[in-house]
Amino acid sequence: MIKVVIVTDGPYGERAYENIKKEFETEFIELEQPQGMFIDDLEIPADALNRISAADIMITYVLHPDLTLELVEQLHDKVEWIIVGAWRGEGFKQQITRFGNVTAPDNMCDLEENGNPVFDEFVAKFGQPIVRISCQGNKVVDIEVKRCSPCGATEFVAQELKGQDTENLPMKAGLKIQHFPCRAPKMRLFTDDECKKELAANMHRDAFEKALKKSEDN
Repeated sequence: MIKVVIVTDGPYGERAYENIKKEFETEFIELEQPQGMFIDDLEIPADALNRISAADIMITYVLHPDLTLELVEQLHDKVEWIIVGAWRGEGFKQQITRFGNVTAPDNMCDLEENGNPVFDEFVAKFGQPIVRISCQGNKVVDIEVKRCSPCGATEFVAQELKGQDTENLPMKAGLKIQHFPCRAPKMRLFTDDECKKELAANMHRDAFEKALKKSEDN
C-alpha cells in the first residue's frame, strides 16, 4: 500500500489528513511559514525532508509560494507523485507542473486517474466523486461512496441524502455542498471565490445523477 505525506504551513490539510488516513498510511507534517512573500534562502528541516522522501505521494497545502516551489524542486525526484492542493496564479501553476510528476488541480475533488500506478491507486479512493445509490421505489435507502473528495464532502453529502426521495436528487447533492465548509476558495486561482464551490457542487451533482441513472437502469 502506498504512503502519503500531507505538508502544510497553515490552516489547511488537517481535514484531508483525517480522511486519507482511513485508507492509506498517512503522515501530517507542519512547516513554519517563512516571513514575507519572497525569501531567497529557504531552509526546510532535514527531518521533514527525510520523512517526506519516504512517502510515495506528497500532498502540499502550503500557502507560501516560495516554500511550495522549494518543496517541489527538492522532492519531485524523491517521491512518485506530488499533488499541489494550494496555489494561486496560472504562471505559478505552470512553473510547478513543469516537472512530469506534479499535479496542481483546480479543485482537489477534480482528481482522476492519469496512468501512473501510484497516483491511480490514490485516486481510486480520493478525487472526483463516485457514488453508488440503492433505492426502494422512489426512496434512497443507501449511498455507497466509491471515491470521495479528499476533504470528505462526498461522504457528507451521501449521509445527508440517505432516506430522501429520488426526485431532484442530483440537484440536492449539489446544493448540499453549499452547506459543507469547503476551503477551496482560499487556495485556488480563480478571482471569483464562488467558482470553486460551484465546481465542487457541479461535480457532486453529476456524480449523483450518473449513479441514480445506473440505479434506475438496474
